[in-house]
Amino acid sequence: MPTLNFPPRIPLARLPTPLQPLERLSAALGGRHRLWVKRDDLTDAAISGNKLRKLEFVTAAAREQGCDTLITCGGVQSNHCRATALVGARLGFKVHLILRGEAPAELDGNLLLDHLAGASVSHYGHRQYVAELPALFQHWCDHYAEQGQKALCVPTGASDGLGLWGYLAASRELAADMEAAQLESAHWVCATGSGGTQAGLTLGTALDDLPVDVWGFNVCDDEAWFLNKVAEDIADWQARFPQAMPVPAYQARVVDGYVGPGYGRAGRDVFETIGWLARLEGLVLDPVYTGKAFHGMLQEIGSGRFDDRRDIIFVHTGGIFGLFPQRDQFDFLAGHPA
Repeated sequence: MPTLNFPPRIPLARLPTPLQPLERLSAALGGRHRLWVKRDDLTDAAISGNKLRKLEFVTAAAREQGCDTLITCGGVQSNHCRATALVGARLGFKVHLILRGEAPAELDGNLLLDHLAGASVSHYGHRQYVAELPALFQHWCDHYAEQGQKALCVPTGASDGLGLWGYLAASRELAADMEAAQLESAHWVCATGSGGTQAGLTLGTALDDLPVDVWGFNVCDDEAWFLNKVAEDIADWQARFPQAMPVPAYQARVVDGYVGPGYGRAGRDVFETIGWLARLEGLVLDPVYTGKAFHGMLQEIGSGRFDDRRDIIFVHTGGIFGLFPQRDQFDFLAGHPA
């Protein structure tokens, strides 16, 4: 592989994460494909998931810039916000979360962990959040500056040219996994919600000329939005790190059609897939990201989209805490009322 000079990082994640064969699932699907899962839900315990890889580079940059505060944003049950809150506690950063959605009547899931970690939390209605997010970041940045603190503003999902390094590194890790498992080529599948994981994997496979196609299953917005977001993140990476390596030709691939009722909401079919996979493989997905993407992947396997290659690797980006606020959707579990 060509030499790639990575910027400073703080080692937070337990790496490498396992590449696990899904033998029972592969057999259940007729054996036409070999299904694997890259267990990035195991990057740590409560700070689990794909966000931790990105935060290794974000927190290192914050320290280099003399920041003592991290400000970031997301939905009320944001995995990224929960990971940032816990990382901040671990490293001694103050964390302020700008959350989309009114405060619920009780704390649950990721939001409970945000508060346990000591993050400051500000809730905004959907309309105000969407219309005023840059201004809200500036307001809180100014607020901490007035108190003599210096804040680093971290975008949704830490998905930008800095956070992209997390999945450039993961791409190389996955390539090593494939070599160890003697996989000649593969499809890599991930959920895409803020675009950064998909952008990092897409650029990584192009930089290293890997025999891999990366597919993002969008959990919100649409194909056009994510194609543009991947391009923006890669362009931002190139602008911030011009000395790293020229950007080669790449192809971003988005599979649309599995958003369901909207971001953070899923149809009964997704919840049934989550339950089926847990019983079949002991693998737990969430209804916001991985459940939608895995369900979509199964449908696309059935339609023949991936028939040009035998091996399919699903990148499990975490999100288990998002299950609990939606426990009532599992009322189909016989004898186990939600």
